[in-house]
Amino acid sequence: MARRNRSFEPNASRTLTLPTGQIAHELHVAQSKRLERTFSEVRPGVWCFVGNGLSNQSFIDAPEGIIAIDTGESIEEMNEAIAELRKVSQRPIVAVMYTHFHYVDGTKAVVAENNGKQVPIWGHEKIAENRRRTASEIAPAYGRGLVEQFAMQLPEDGEDGRVNVGLGHFYRNPKHAPFTPGFIEPTHTFGSQASINVAGLDIEVTHAPSDADDSVTYWIPSLGVAVNNLVWPVLFNVFAIRGEEYRDPRILLKGIDHLLSLHAEHLVCAHGPHMSGASEIASRVTKYRDSIQFMWDQTVRATNAGMTSTEIAEAVDLPETFDDDYLTSELYGVVEHHVRQIRTGLFGFFDGDEANLFPTPPRERTARLIAGFGGREAVRKQVDDALKQDDARWALELGSWLVRSDGAEEADRALLARALRMVAQRTSAANIRNWCITRARVLDGTANVARLKNVHLRKPTLLSAGYEKAVHILRVLLVPERAEHINTKLKFDFDGKTTGLHIRNFVAVPYSGTDADATVAGTLDAWANVLSGSATLNAAQQDGSLTITGDVNGALRALRCFDVKGLVD
Repeated sequence: MARRNRSFEPNASRTLTLPTGQIAHELHVAQSKRLERTFSEVRPGVWCFVGNGLSNQSFIDAPEGIIAIDTGESIEEMNEAIAELRKVSQRPIVAVMYTHFHYVDGTKAVVAENNGKQVPIWGHEKIAENRRRTASEIAPAYGRGLVEQFAMQLPEDGEDGRVNVGLGHFYRNPKHAPFTPGFIEPTHTFGSQASINVAGLDIEVTHAPSDADDSVTYWIPSLGVAVNNLVWPVLFNVFAIRGEEYRDPRILLKGIDHLLSLHAEHLVCAHGPHMSGASEIASRVTKYRDSIQFMWDQTVRATNAGMTSTEIAEAVDLPETFDDDYLTSELYGVVEHHVRQIRTGLFGFFDGDEANLFPTPPRERTARLIAGFGGREAVRKQVDDALKQDDARWALELGSWLVRSDGAEEADRALLARALRMVAQRTSAANIRNWCITRARVLDGTANVARLKNVHLRKPTLLSAGYEKAVHILRVLLVPERAEHINTKLKFDFDGKTTGLHIRNFVAVPYSGTDADATVAGTLDAWANVLSGSATLNAAQQDGSLTITGDVNGALRALRCFDVKGLVD
Protein backbone atom coordinates (compact mmCIF):
# COMPACT_ATOMS: atom_id res chain seq x y z
CA MET A 1 0.00 0.00 0.00
CA ALA A 2 1.64 3.24 -1.13
CA ARG A 3 1.46 5.86 1.55
CA ARG A 4 -0.64 8.95 0.98
CA ASN A 5 1.88 11.27 2.63
CA ARG A 6 -0.46 12.36 5.39
CA SER A 7 2.40 13.12 7.78
CA PHE A 8 2.44 16.58 6.28
CA GLU A 9 0.79 18.08 3.22
CA PRO A 10 2.83 18.57 0.02
CA ASN A 11 1.46 22.10 -0.32
CA ALA A 12 -0.12 24.80 1.82
CA SER A 13 -3.71 24.32 0.65
CA ARG A 14 -4.90 23.14 4.09
CA THR A 15 -2.76 25.51 6.14
CA LEU A 16 -4.54 28.21 8.14
CA THR A 17 -3.41 31.42 9.79
CA LEU A 18 -5.30 32.01 13.04
CA PRO A 19 -6.41 35.46 14.24
CA THR A 20 -3.57 35.38 16.78
CA GLY A 21 -1.02 34.62 14.06
CA GLN A 22 -0.36 30.88 14.43
CA ILE A 23 0.15 29.02 11.17
CA ALA A 24 -1.02 25.42 11.27
CA HIS A 25 -2.83 22.63 9.43
CA GLU A 26 -6.62 22.89 9.55
CA LEU A 27 -7.00 19.47 11.22
CA HIS A 28 -4.56 20.44 13.94
CA VAL A 29 -6.55 23.62 14.51
CA ALA A 30 -9.83 21.68 14.63
CA GLN A 31 -8.51 19.47 17.42
CA SER A 32 -8.49 22.48 19.74
CA LYS A 33 -12.29 22.58 19.78
CA ARG A 34 -12.53 18.98 21.00
CA LEU A 35 -10.20 19.88 23.85
CA GLU A 36 -12.04 23.00 25.01
CA ARG A 37 -12.38 23.59 28.72
CA THR A 38 -15.56 21.68 29.63
CA PHE A 39 -16.82 20.30 32.92
CA SER A 40 -19.38 17.75 31.72
CA GLU A 41 -21.77 15.34 33.38
CA VAL A 42 -21.09 11.88 32.01
CA ARG A 43 -24.16 10.48 33.79
CA PRO A 44 -25.79 11.46 37.09
CA GLY A 45 -23.04 11.56 39.72
CA VAL A 46 -20.09 11.25 37.29
CA TRP A 47 -18.23 14.29 35.93
CA CYS A 48 -15.25 14.77 33.64
CA PHE A 49 -13.20 17.98 33.36
CA VAL A 50 -11.54 18.38 29.94
CA GLY A 51 -9.23 21.25 28.99
CA ASN A 52 -7.83 22.09 32.43
CA GLY A 53 -4.41 20.71 31.53
CA LEU A 54 -2.94 17.95 29.42
CA SER A 55 -5.14 15.36 31.14
CA ASN A 56 -8.65 15.15 32.51
CA GLN A 57 -9.73 15.19 36.11
CA SER A 58 -12.83 13.12 36.78
CA PHE A 59 -15.12 12.71 39.79
CA ILE A 60 -17.56 10.03 40.93
CA ASP A 61 -20.25 10.52 43.55
CA ALA A 62 -19.93 7.36 45.66
CA PRO A 63 -21.98 6.35 48.73
CA GLU A 64 -19.40 7.74 51.18
CA GLY A 65 -18.36 10.83 49.22
CA ILE A 66 -16.60 11.94 46.05
CA ILE A 67 -13.84 9.91 44.38
CA ALA A 68 -11.33 12.01 42.40
CA ILE A 69 -9.63 10.31 39.45
CA ASP A 70 -6.24 11.76 38.45
CA THR A 71 -5.08 15.07 39.87
CA GLY A 72 -3.18 16.73 37.02
CA GLU A 73 0.24 18.34 36.84
CA SER A 74 0.13 20.60 39.90
CA ILE A 75 -1.76 21.62 43.02
CA GLU A 76 -3.02 24.69 41.13
CA GLU A 77 -4.47 22.52 38.36
CA MET A 78 -6.31 20.31 40.83
CA ASN A 79 -7.55 23.35 42.75
CA GLU A 80 -9.28 24.54 39.60
CA ALA A 81 -10.83 21.11 39.07
CA ILE A 82 -12.12 21.07 42.64
CA ALA A 83 -13.58 24.55 42.15
CA GLU A 84 -15.56 23.24 39.16
CA LEU A 85 -16.72 20.24 41.18
CA ARG A 86 -18.02 22.56 43.88
CA LYS A 87 -20.43 24.10 41.39
CA VAL A 88 -22.30 20.76 41.23
CA SER A 89 -21.57 19.05 44.55
CA GLN A 90 -20.50 20.01 48.07
CA ARG A 91 -19.81 16.46 49.20
CA PRO A 92 -16.25 15.89 50.44
CA ILE A 93 -13.59 14.16 48.35
CA VAL A 94 -12.95 10.99 50.32
CA ALA A 95 -10.64 9.05 47.96
CA VAL A 96 -8.29 9.47 45.01
CA MET A 97 -7.60 6.98 42.22
CA TYR A 98 -4.73 7.19 39.71
CA THR A 99 -5.05 5.77 36.19
CA HIS A 100 -1.24 5.89 35.74
CA PHE A 101 1.79 7.87 36.92
CA HIS A 102 1.68 10.82 34.52
CA TYR A 103 -1.02 13.00 36.07
CA VAL A 104 -0.78 12.66 39.83
CA ASP A 105 0.90 15.87 40.97
CA GLY A 106 -2.11 17.72 42.34
CA THR A 107 -3.16 15.32 45.09
CA LYS A 108 -2.14 17.59 47.95
CA ALA A 109 -4.93 19.95 46.83
CA VAL A 110 -7.41 17.29 47.96
CA VAL A 111 -5.74 17.03 51.36
CA ALA A 112 -5.72 20.82 51.71
CA GLU A 113 -9.43 21.02 50.91
CA ASN A 114 -10.03 18.41 53.61
CA ASN A 115 -8.22 20.64 56.14
CA GLY A 116 -5.17 18.39 56.14
CA LYS A 117 -7.03 15.12 56.53
CA GLN A 118 -5.43 12.34 54.50
CA VAL A 119 -7.57 10.27 52.14
CA PRO A 120 -6.97 6.78 50.75
CA ILE A 121 -5.17 6.87 47.41
CA TRP A 122 -5.44 3.97 44.98
CA GLY A 123 -2.99 3.20 42.18
CA HIS A 124 -0.77 0.62 40.56
CA GLU A 125 2.23 -0.60 42.52
CA LYS A 126 4.71 0.81 39.95
CA ILE A 127 3.51 4.43 40.09
CA ALA A 128 5.93 5.76 42.71
CA GLU A 129 8.93 4.03 41.15
CA ASN A 130 8.05 5.25 37.66
CA ARG A 131 7.96 8.84 38.89
CA ARG A 132 11.39 8.44 40.46
CA ARG A 133 12.79 6.80 37.32
CA THR A 134 11.82 9.62 34.97
CA ALA A 135 13.10 12.25 37.41
CA SER A 136 16.52 10.71 38.04
CA GLU A 137 18.81 8.79 35.68
CA ILE A 138 17.06 9.73 32.44
CA ALA A 139 15.85 13.15 33.61
CA PRO A 140 17.82 15.37 31.17
CA ALA A 141 16.68 13.51 28.04
CA TYR A 142 13.18 13.01 29.41
CA GLY A 143 12.80 16.67 30.32
CA ARG A 144 14.18 17.87 26.99
CA GLY A 145 11.74 15.60 25.17
CA LEU A 146 8.80 17.03 27.11
CA VAL A 147 9.85 20.57 26.17
CA GLU A 148 10.08 19.69 22.48
CA GLN A 149 6.93 17.57 22.21
CA PHE A 150 4.63 19.71 24.32
CA ALA A 151 5.50 23.18 23.02
CA MET A 152 6.73 24.29 26.43
CA GLN A 153 9.00 26.98 24.96
CA LEU A 154 6.70 28.16 22.19
CA PRO A 155 5.00 31.56 22.39
CA GLU A 156 1.26 31.98 22.92
CA ASP A 157 0.70 33.61 19.52
CA GLY A 158 2.46 34.54 16.31
CA GLU A 159 3.67 32.25 13.51
CA ASP A 160 5.31 29.83 15.96
CA GLY A 161 2.61 30.09 18.61
CA ARG A 162 1.22 27.00 20.29
CA VAL A 163 -2.14 25.82 18.95
CA ASN A 164 -2.58 22.67 21.04
CA VAL A 165 -0.56 19.64 22.07
CA GLY A 166 -2.87 16.97 20.70
CA LEU A 167 -4.18 15.61 23.99
CA GLY A 168 -4.82 19.03 25.50
CA HIS A 169 -4.33 22.71 24.83
CA PHE A 170 -1.09 22.73 26.79
CA TYR A 171 1.17 20.51 28.86
CA ARG A 172 0.59 22.84 31.79
CA ASN A 173 -1.97 25.61 31.79
CA PRO A 174 0.00 28.88 32.05
CA LYS A 175 -2.67 30.16 34.45
CA HIS A 176 -1.57 27.51 36.94
CA ALA A 177 2.01 28.76 37.36
CA PRO A 178 4.11 28.22 39.46
CA PHE A 179 2.91 24.58 39.14
CA THR A 180 3.44 23.52 42.74
CA PRO A 181 4.10 19.75 42.92
CA GLY A 182 1.73 17.84 45.16
CA PHE A 183 2.18 14.11 44.51
CA ILE A 184 1.28 11.67 47.27
CA GLU A 185 2.18 8.01 46.86
CA PRO A 186 -0.71 5.52 46.70
CA THR A 187 -1.72 4.16 50.06
CA HIS A 188 -3.49 1.21 48.42
CA THR A 189 -1.80 -0.55 45.50
CA PHE A 190 -2.53 -3.44 43.17
CA GLY A 191 -0.63 -5.36 40.50
CA SER A 192 -2.60 -7.12 37.77
CA GLN A 193 -6.25 -7.45 38.71
CA ALA A 194 -8.15 -6.52 41.85
CA SER A 195 -11.65 -6.11 43.21
CA ILE A 196 -11.74 -3.09 45.48
CA ASN A 197 -14.29 -1.05 47.37
CA VAL A 198 -13.65 2.68 47.31
CA ALA A 199 -15.90 5.01 49.27
CA GLY A 200 -18.60 2.33 49.32
CA LEU A 201 -18.40 1.67 45.57
CA ASP A 202 -17.37 -1.72 44.16
CA ILE A 203 -14.75 -1.32 41.44
CA GLU A 204 -12.97 -3.87 39.26
CA VAL A 205 -9.35 -3.02 38.42
CA THR A 206 -7.48 -4.45 35.44
CA HIS A 207 -3.84 -3.76 34.62
CA ALA A 208 -3.88 -2.26 31.11
CA PRO A 209 -0.47 -0.91 29.99
CA SER A 210 -0.61 1.77 27.31
CA ASP A 211 1.84 4.70 27.28
CA ALA A 212 2.77 3.72 30.84
CA ASP A 213 3.27 0.23 32.24
CA ASP A 214 1.30 1.16 35.36
CA SER A 215 -1.91 2.09 33.53
CA VAL A 216 -5.13 0.49 34.75
CA THR A 217 -8.77 0.33 33.74
CA TYR A 218 -11.38 0.95 36.43
CA TRP A 219 -14.75 -0.70 35.80
CA ILE A 220 -17.75 0.31 37.92
CA PRO A 221 -20.55 -2.13 37.01
CA SER A 222 -23.23 -0.41 39.07
CA LEU A 223 -22.76 2.78 37.06
CA GLY A 224 -21.90 1.26 33.67
CA VAL A 225 -18.77 3.44 33.71
CA ALA A 226 -15.27 2.46 32.60
CA VAL A 227 -12.34 4.78 33.31
CA ASN A 228 -9.26 4.13 31.19
CA ASN A 229 -5.97 5.34 29.70
CA LEU A 230 -6.27 3.24 26.54
CA VAL A 231 -8.56 5.24 24.25
CA TRP A 232 -7.21 8.65 23.34
CA PRO A 233 -8.78 11.45 21.25
CA VAL A 234 -6.13 10.71 18.57
CA LEU A 235 -4.53 7.71 16.89
CA PHE A 236 -2.66 5.96 19.69
CA ASN A 237 0.94 7.07 20.00
CA VAL A 238 3.04 3.92 19.57
CA PHE A 239 6.02 6.23 19.10
CA ALA A 240 6.52 9.32 21.26
CA ILE A 241 8.82 11.85 19.64
CA ARG A 242 10.09 12.85 23.10
CA GLY A 243 11.48 9.33 23.53
CA GLU A 244 9.88 6.60 25.61
CA GLU A 245 10.11 2.89 26.26
CA TYR A 246 8.57 0.66 23.59
CA ARG A 247 4.78 0.57 23.74
CA ASP A 248 4.02 -2.92 22.46
CA PRO A 249 0.75 -2.87 20.49
CA ARG A 250 0.09 -6.51 21.37
CA ILE A 251 -0.12 -5.61 25.05
CA LEU A 252 -2.22 -2.55 24.31
CA LEU A 253 -4.68 -4.60 22.24
CA LYS A 254 -5.31 -6.95 25.17
CA GLY A 255 -6.30 -3.98 27.30
CA ILE A 256 -8.62 -2.58 24.64
CA ASP A 257 -10.22 -5.99 24.06
CA HIS A 258 -10.91 -6.21 27.78
CA LEU A 259 -12.37 -2.71 27.72
CA LEU A 260 -14.69 -3.68 24.86
CA SER A 261 -15.77 -6.82 26.73
CA LEU A 262 -17.21 -4.66 29.52
CA HIS A 263 -19.93 -3.26 27.21
CA ALA A 264 -19.74 0.01 29.11
CA GLU A 265 -22.47 2.60 28.73
CA HIS A 266 -20.01 5.39 29.52
CA LEU A 267 -16.33 5.69 28.77
CA VAL A 268 -14.30 8.20 30.80
CA CYS A 269 -10.78 8.70 29.46
CA ALA A 270 -7.54 10.15 30.79
CA HIS A 271 -7.58 12.51 27.79
CA GLY A 272 -10.31 14.07 25.70
CA PRO A 273 -14.11 13.96 25.74
CA HIS A 274 -16.01 11.11 27.34
CA MET A 275 -18.21 8.79 25.28
CA SER A 276 -21.68 7.53 26.09
CA GLY A 277 -23.86 4.86 24.51
CA ALA A 278 -22.78 1.21 24.40
CA SER A 279 -23.28 0.96 20.65
CA GLU A 280 -21.22 4.06 19.82
CA ILE A 281 -18.47 3.02 22.23
CA ALA A 282 -18.32 -0.47 20.74
CA SER A 283 -18.15 0.83 17.17
CA ARG A 284 -15.61 3.59 17.67
CA VAL A 285 -13.34 1.75 20.10
CA THR A 286 -13.32 -1.33 17.87
CA LYS A 287 -12.12 0.80 14.96
CA TYR A 288 -9.55 2.45 17.23
CA ARG A 289 -8.35 -0.99 18.29
CA ASP A 290 -8.15 -2.22 14.72
CA SER A 291 -6.07 0.77 13.61
CA ILE A 292 -3.41 -0.33 16.09
CA GLN A 293 -3.53 -3.96 14.99
CA PHE A 294 -3.29 -2.84 11.37
CA MET A 295 -0.05 -0.98 12.04
CA TRP A 296 1.47 -3.94 13.86
CA ASP A 297 0.34 -6.58 11.37
CA GLN A 298 1.45 -4.66 8.30
CA THR A 299 4.78 -3.74 9.85
CA VAL A 300 5.47 -7.40 10.55
CA ARG A 301 4.33 -8.33 7.04
CA ALA A 302 6.68 -5.75 5.52
CA THR A 303 9.56 -6.77 7.79
CA ASN A 304 9.12 -10.42 6.82
CA ALA A 305 9.30 -9.30 3.19
CA GLY A 306 12.74 -7.82 3.88
CA MET A 307 11.88 -4.13 3.94
CA THR A 308 14.05 -1.68 5.87
CA SER A 309 12.59 0.81 8.35
CA THR A 310 12.38 3.65 5.85
CA GLU A 311 10.84 1.37 3.25
CA ILE A 312 8.23 0.25 5.78
CA ALA A 313 7.49 3.88 6.62
CA GLU A 314 6.78 4.53 2.95
CA ALA A 315 4.79 1.35 2.36
CA VAL A 316 2.50 1.11 5.40
CA ASP A 317 -0.33 3.59 5.88
CA LEU A 318 -3.80 3.40 7.36
CA PRO A 319 -6.62 3.06 4.82
CA GLU A 320 -8.67 6.21 4.27
CA THR A 321 -11.63 4.86 6.23
CA PHE A 322 -9.73 5.57 9.45
CA ASP A 323 -9.78 9.29 8.64
CA ASP A 324 -13.50 9.40 9.47
CA ASP A 325 -12.97 9.55 13.24
CA TYR A 326 -10.55 11.70 15.22
CA LEU A 327 -9.82 8.65 17.40
CA THR A 328 -7.95 7.12 14.47
CA SER A 329 -6.49 10.28 12.91
CA GLU A 330 -2.89 11.52 12.92
CA LEU A 331 -3.53 14.40 15.30
CA TYR A 332 -0.75 13.56 17.76
CA GLY A 333 1.89 11.34 16.16
CA VAL A 334 2.16 9.89 12.65
CA VAL A 335 1.84 6.39 11.21
CA GLU A 336 5.23 6.39 9.50
CA HIS A 337 6.91 6.90 12.87
CA HIS A 338 4.74 4.33 14.63
CA VAL A 339 5.58 1.56 12.16
CA ARG A 340 9.30 2.28 12.42
CA GLN A 341 9.01 2.05 16.21
CA ILE A 342 7.20 -1.29 15.94
CA ARG A 343 9.93 -2.66 13.70
CA THR A 344 12.64 -1.43 16.09
CA GLY A 345 10.74 -2.69 19.13
CA LEU A 346 10.57 -6.16 17.63
CA PHE A 347 14.00 -6.49 16.04
CA GLY A 348 16.30 -3.71 17.26
CA PHE A 349 17.91 -0.77 15.50
CA PHE A 350 19.54 -2.65 12.59
CA ASP A 351 16.99 -2.96 9.82
CA GLY A 352 19.01 -4.70 7.11
CA ASP A 353 20.07 -1.52 5.33
CA GLU A 354 23.74 -2.07 4.58
CA ALA A 355 24.50 1.61 5.16
CA ASN A 356 23.34 1.28 8.75
CA LEU A 357 25.71 -1.59 9.57
CA PHE A 358 28.79 0.58 10.13
CA PRO A 359 27.71 4.13 9.30
CA THR A 360 30.29 6.78 8.57
CA PRO A 361 30.61 9.22 11.52
CA PRO A 362 28.16 12.10 10.97
CA ARG A 363 30.64 14.94 10.47
CA GLU A 364 32.74 12.91 8.05
CA ARG A 365 29.67 11.70 6.18
CA THR A 366 28.15 15.17 5.80
CA ALA A 367 31.48 16.59 4.62
CA ARG A 368 31.74 13.94 1.92
CA LEU A 369 28.13 14.39 0.84
CA ILE A 370 28.48 18.16 0.61
CA ALA A 371 31.69 17.79 -1.41
CA GLY A 372 30.04 15.23 -3.67
CA PHE A 373 27.13 17.59 -4.33
CA GLY A 374 29.47 20.37 -5.41
CA GLY A 375 30.18 22.21 -2.15
CA ARG A 376 28.20 24.17 0.41
CA GLU A 377 26.81 26.76 -2.00
CA ALA A 378 25.50 24.06 -4.31
CA VAL A 379 23.79 22.27 -1.42
CA ARG A 380 22.31 25.53 -0.14
CA LYS A 381 20.84 26.19 -3.55
CA GLN A 382 19.31 22.71 -3.64
CA VAL A 383 17.75 23.25 -0.20
CA ASP A 384 16.29 26.53 -1.38
CA ASP A 385 15.00 24.93 -4.59
CA ALA A 386 13.44 22.05 -2.63
CA LEU A 387 11.62 24.51 -0.38
CA LYS A 388 10.30 26.42 -3.38
CA GLN A 389 9.05 23.12 -4.81
CA ASP A 390 7.33 22.13 -1.54
CA ASP A 391 9.74 19.21 -1.14
CA ALA A 392 10.16 19.40 2.62
CA ARG A 393 11.61 15.91 2.99
CA TRP A 394 14.52 16.61 0.68
CA ALA A 395 15.05 20.07 2.16
CA LEU A 396 15.25 18.53 5.66
CA GLU A 397 17.85 16.00 4.60
CA LEU A 398 20.03 18.43 2.68
CA GLY A 399 19.70 21.09 5.35
CA SER A 400 20.78 18.67 8.05
CA TRP A 401 24.03 18.02 6.13
CA LEU A 402 24.85 21.70 6.25
CA VAL A 403 24.08 22.10 9.94
CA ARG A 404 25.75 18.89 11.12
CA SER A 405 29.00 19.43 9.24
CA ASP A 406 32.05 21.48 10.16
CA GLY A 407 31.78 25.05 8.93
CA ALA A 408 28.04 25.41 9.52
CA GLU A 409 26.97 29.04 9.25
CA GLU A 410 23.96 31.04 10.34
CA ALA A 411 22.57 30.81 6.80
CA ASP A 412 22.68 27.00 6.99
CA ARG A 413 20.78 26.94 10.25
CA ALA A 414 18.23 29.37 8.81
CA LEU A 415 17.63 27.08 5.82
CA LEU A 416 17.02 24.04 8.02
CA ALA A 417 14.75 26.12 10.24
CA ARG A 418 12.71 27.07 7.14
CA ALA A 419 12.30 23.40 6.24
CA LEU A 420 11.22 22.51 9.76
CA ARG A 421 8.65 25.30 9.79
CA MET A 422 7.27 24.09 6.46
CA VAL A 423 6.65 20.66 7.97
CA ALA A 424 5.23 22.20 11.15
CA GLN A 425 2.73 24.34 9.28
CA ARG A 426 1.52 21.49 7.09
CA THR A 427 1.18 18.60 9.52
CA SER A 428 -2.00 17.61 11.33
CA ALA A 429 0.09 16.00 14.10
CA ALA A 430 0.63 18.12 17.20
CA ASN A 431 3.83 16.34 18.23
CA ILE A 432 5.44 16.97 14.86
CA ARG A 433 4.43 20.63 14.72
CA ASN A 434 5.65 21.36 18.22
CA TRP A 435 8.92 19.46 17.82
CA CYS A 436 9.74 21.04 14.46
CA ILE A 437 9.02 24.58 15.62
CA THR A 438 10.99 24.13 18.83
CA ARG A 439 13.98 22.82 16.86
CA ALA A 440 13.64 25.62 14.29
CA ARG A 441 13.68 28.22 17.05
CA VAL A 442 16.84 26.67 18.50
CA LEU A 443 18.48 26.78 15.08
CA ASP A 444 17.65 30.43 14.43
CA GLY A 445 18.52 31.47 17.99
CA THR A 446 14.98 32.31 19.10
CA ALA A 447 15.06 29.63 21.80
CA ASN A 448 17.75 27.89 23.82
CA VAL A 449 17.45 24.37 25.23
CA ALA A 450 21.15 23.92 26.01
CA ARG A 451 20.44 23.71 29.73
CA LEU A 452 18.27 20.65 29.07
CA LYS A 453 21.30 18.77 27.77
CA ASN A 454 23.03 19.01 31.12
CA VAL A 455 22.30 16.88 34.13
CA HIS A 456 20.75 18.96 36.87
CA LEU A 457 19.78 16.92 39.88
CA ARG A 458 16.97 18.49 41.88
CA LYS A 459 17.15 18.24 45.65
CA PRO A 460 13.44 17.34 46.15
CA THR A 461 13.80 14.52 43.63
CA LEU A 462 16.92 13.18 45.32
CA LEU A 463 15.29 13.27 48.75
CA SER A 464 12.16 11.52 47.54
CA ALA A 465 14.23 8.89 45.72
CA GLY A 466 15.85 7.73 48.96
CA TYR A 467 19.46 7.21 49.99
CA GLU A 468 20.23 4.28 47.66
CA LYS A 469 19.02 5.92 44.45
CA ALA A 470 20.56 9.24 45.48
CA VAL A 471 23.93 7.46 45.45
CA HIS A 472 23.44 4.99 42.62
CA ILE A 473 22.45 7.72 40.17
CA LEU A 474 26.17 8.51 39.95
CA ARG A 475 26.50 5.47 37.65
CA VAL A 476 25.23 7.46 34.66
CA LEU A 477 27.34 10.50 35.54
CA LEU A 478 30.75 8.80 35.42
CA VAL A 479 33.23 10.40 32.99
CA PRO A 480 35.40 7.52 31.69
CA GLU A 481 38.44 9.71 30.99
CA ARG A 482 38.61 10.58 34.69
CA ALA A 483 38.28 7.00 35.90
CA GLU A 484 41.42 5.42 34.44
CA HIS A 485 43.36 3.43 37.05
CA ILE A 486 40.57 3.96 39.65
CA ASN A 487 39.62 0.89 41.68
CA THR A 488 37.97 2.20 44.83
CA LYS A 489 35.16 0.95 47.04
CA LEU A 490 33.10 3.70 48.67
CA LYS A 491 30.59 3.29 51.44
CA PHE A 492 27.87 5.91 51.93
CA ASP A 493 26.28 6.21 55.36
CA PHE A 494 23.40 8.67 55.39
CA ASP A 495 21.15 8.96 58.43
CA GLY A 496 22.27 5.52 59.57
CA LYS A 497 21.42 3.83 56.25
CA THR A 498 24.23 2.45 54.11
CA THR A 499 24.97 1.58 50.51
CA GLY A 500 28.06 1.58 48.33
CA LEU A 501 29.67 2.12 44.95
CA HIS A 502 32.66 0.26 43.58
CA ILE A 503 34.40 2.42 40.95
CA ARG A 504 36.31 0.06 38.68
CA ASN A 505 36.85 -0.67 34.99
CA PHE A 506 35.37 2.73 34.05
CA VAL A 507 32.01 2.01 35.74
CA ALA A 508 30.46 2.64 39.14
CA VAL A 509 28.88 -0.56 40.42
CA PRO A 510 26.30 -0.40 43.24
CA TYR A 511 27.07 -2.76 46.11
CA SER A 512 26.45 -3.11 49.85
CA GLY A 513 29.36 -0.95 51.02
CA THR A 514 31.16 -3.69 52.95
CA ASP A 515 34.99 -3.70 53.05
CA ALA A 516 35.04 -0.16 51.65
CA ASP A 517 38.26 1.80 51.18
CA ALA A 518 36.54 4.94 52.47
CA THR A 519 33.22 6.04 53.92
CA VAL A 520 31.21 9.16 53.14
CA ALA A 521 28.92 9.86 56.10
CA GLY A 522 26.36 12.47 57.04
CA THR A 523 22.78 13.24 56.13
CA LEU A 524 20.91 12.62 52.90
CA ASP A 525 19.99 16.30 52.99
CA ALA A 526 23.66 17.34 52.92
CA TRP A 527 24.43 14.87 50.12
CA ALA A 528 21.47 16.18 48.09
CA ASN A 529 22.83 19.71 48.51
CA VAL A 530 26.11 18.64 46.92
CA LEU A 531 24.54 16.77 44.02
CA SER A 532 21.99 19.51 43.30
CA GLY A 533 24.67 22.21 43.23
CA SER A 534 23.69 24.24 46.28
CA ALA A 535 26.87 23.15 48.09
CA THR A 536 30.21 21.55 47.34
CA LEU A 537 31.73 18.46 48.93
CA ASN A 538 34.59 20.62 50.16
CA ALA A 539 32.20 23.03 51.89
CA ALA A 540 30.18 20.16 53.36
CA GLN A 541 33.36 18.70 54.83
CA GLN A 542 34.32 22.03 56.31
CA ASP A 543 30.97 22.58 58.01
CA GLY A 544 30.84 18.95 59.17
CA SER A 545 27.61 17.99 57.40
CA LEU A 546 29.57 15.34 55.46
CA THR A 547 32.72 13.52 56.53
CA ILE A 548 35.10 11.17 54.73
CA THR A 549 37.06 8.56 56.66
CA GLY A 550 39.49 5.89 55.52
CA ASP A 551 41.44 6.56 52.33
CA VAL A 552 40.32 10.18 52.01
CA ASN A 553 42.51 11.05 49.01
CA GLY A 554 41.44 7.90 47.17
CA ALA A 555 37.78 8.72 47.87
CA LEU A 556 38.18 12.26 46.55
CA ARG A 557 39.86 10.99 43.37
CA ALA A 558 37.02 8.53 42.85
CA LEU A 559 34.29 11.12 43.49
CA ARG A 560 35.92 13.51 41.00
CA CYS A 561 35.24 10.93 38.29
CA PHE A 562 31.62 12.03 38.20
CA ASP A 563 30.14 14.87 36.18
CA VAL A 564 28.83 16.67 39.26
CA LYS A 565 30.16 20.15 39.88
CA GLY A 566 29.78 19.90 43.65
CA LEU A 567 32.04 16.83 43.76
CA VAL A 568 34.76 18.38 41.61
CA ASP A 569 35.03 21.92 43.02
